[in-house]
Amino acid sequence: MKVITVVGTRPEFIQTAPVSKAIRARQTEILVHTGQHYDHNMSDVFFAELDLPEPEYNLGVGSGSHARQTGQIMIELERVILDEEPDWVLVYGDTNSTIAAGLTAAKLHIPVAHVEAGLRSFDRAMPEEINRVITDHISDLLFAPTQAAVANLKREGIVEGVRMVGDVRVDVLTGLVERVRGRFDQVLQATRLARGEAFALATIHRPSNTDAVGRLRAIVETLSALELPVVLPVHPRLGKMLNTFGLDFGENVRTIPPASFLDMVVLLDGCEIVITDSGGLQKEAYILRRPTVTVRDSTEWVETVEAGWNRLCEPDPASFRAAVAAARAAPPAEHPDFYGAPGVGARICAALEEALIR
Repeated sequence: MKVITVVGTRPEFIQTAPVSKAIRARQTEILVHTGQHYDHNMSDVFFAELDLPEPEYNLGVGSGSHARQTGQIMIELERVILDEEPDWVLVYGDTNSTIAAGLTAAKLHIPVAHVEAGLRSFDRAMPEEINRVITDHISDLLFAPTQAAVANLKREGIVEGVRMVGDVRVDVLTGLVERVRGRFDQVLQATRLARGEAFALATIHRPSNTDAVGRLRAIVETLSALELPVVLPVHPRLGKMLNTFGLDFGENVRTIPPASFLDMVVLLDGCEIVITDSGGLQKEAYILRRPTVTVRDSTEWVETVEAGWNRLCEPDPASFRAAVAAARAAPPAEHPDFYGAPGVGARICAALEEALIR
């Protein structure tokens, strides 16, 4: 069996690690990096820290509008698929790399397998929602991380090829926290925080939050006014728009360069609460039992909200302070196991093999 795995962004690099390891132990994998994330701290460092193999192909697409980026990936990837003649094209999540790879493979009549299938925020204003819905409807195997995702697919008439395998980040995080705790003092140096001092870990990167000056100003002012110190690794998009709009955080917000994955796990393990607009970090926070305030009006991880571990909040000072205070209070007594047991990578590999035999 030959699998072409297509990745292009930080969440995909993280998720592919255990799956790639499982496939390469038994089959042939061709790893394709689209180049959607190309900054060292957003790309190369993840391959080193997660022990990912070097990509056999780097398409070098880089930044651009959604249409230009998606179209360029399709043009470059088509050549790779025609040359390699894979049995499967494996895609992850909801990025432009995801939809571009899925469309290219489907049009070449190559079976598509989608990891993180069935997630829905029910907000079509999000580019990610469009990407994930279309990818699900052209996929042959749909690897759902939760029962809620399976139910979403069923509501859309997708029942064939659906496999509830659990979430690959469970594999990634299992045992990793203990391994990286020795890095805490080193990571803390850049934050000007003392060991034992409570802090919030924040990430802001979505265009809906960064690209409108009024909304970004509200986020900057709200985070700066919190009583709890905030550690914020600055995503390249956030840094660019802060400069464009002439905005700057107050002293309460300790900005640091984009963090590597291992350093993010260190900060996540050490923080009191998480403030984010990231989908992946919401889930990682839940797995590590960190209450979260999500700066969005919807989320694909609805179960974390329903369980009381995650709060959706707009960035107006009053409601935001209330959400942060609630998150800092005693966490919910229950912590349901939404995301399954370790071994997700092996289950995905076995399902690909089984489906191919049929």
